Amino acid sequence: MPLRRPTHPLASSAVVSALAVLLLLGPATAADAIAPLAVLAAPPTVDQLFANITTWITGIIATIATTFLTFGGLRYLLAGGDPGEVEKAKGALKGAGVGYMIAILAPVILDILKGLVGAK
Repeated sequence: MPLRRPTHPLASSAVVSALAVLLLLGPATAADAIAPLAVLAAPPTVDQLFANITTWITGIIATIATTFLTFGGLRYLLAGGDPGEVEKAKGALKGAGVGYMIAILAPVILDILKGLVGAK
């Protein structure tokens, strides 16, 4: 059976670009690509599990808050004096502030949860 050409005109260029990036930035050998997978193991203790969860939650929330801050700031700059757009921008900026506060308090919240489940 003959090979089919990609139906989308950008499909072949995307594949070529991905391969180029992998060749330029990727590991030198297949063993180097598999080596990080050996490190992935279950955390040995409940404390380590909660520390990992804290790190992930804090990073995700901070990323979302930064996105809100960026869009709120851009919306505020591009409002052009329109009161409705300015209020929407202020709402996004307030949401970013709340997100940053939750990210800061995430370790405290998880310590409370750890205390509730009895992990020390």
